[in-house]
Amino acid sequence: MRSLKNINLKKILSFFLHQDGSPYFNAKGVAAGVFSGCFPFFGFQILLGLFLARITKGNLILAAIGTWISNPFTYIPLYYFNYKVGSILLKTPTDSLSDKNLLVNDLWKQGSMFSLRLILGSSLVGLFLALISGFFVFWLYKIRRKFSKKGI
Repeated sequence: MRSLKNINLKKILSFFLHQDGSPYFNAKGVAAGVFSGCFPFFGFQILLGLFLARITKGNLILAAIGTWISNPFTYIPLYYFNYKVGSILLKTPTDSLSDKNLLVNDLWKQGSMFSLRLILGSSLVGLFLALISGFFVFWLYKIRRKFSKKGI
């Protein structure tokens, strides 16, 4: 088993660029992974990405890689942004969770509102980022294919 010291960015990019399949196939895989990576389902994001890639007939490996959009460095900013987007869409104030005199029933309502905001925001942000990453990967593989046909 290789150690983590032997894995570097160049090897990861090389592995990414040398995936078989059409640009459309690879783009669908990345888009499915990025979409599922925007959700706060820790531990299930890769499974969701693989499931969506299988449904859309995309690259499974690239779907798993696409879920890396959420990692320990991006969790807080990504989910905070998703929460804010969901709050804007529902036209609810984002600071309503700070009331210290909540009853138990109110707390459950606030929890469901918080979850709804986060899931709605994650869906919209995930869709937007999936479209952008899918188009970028499609373009990248098209260029790679064009240059490989020319022998460059």
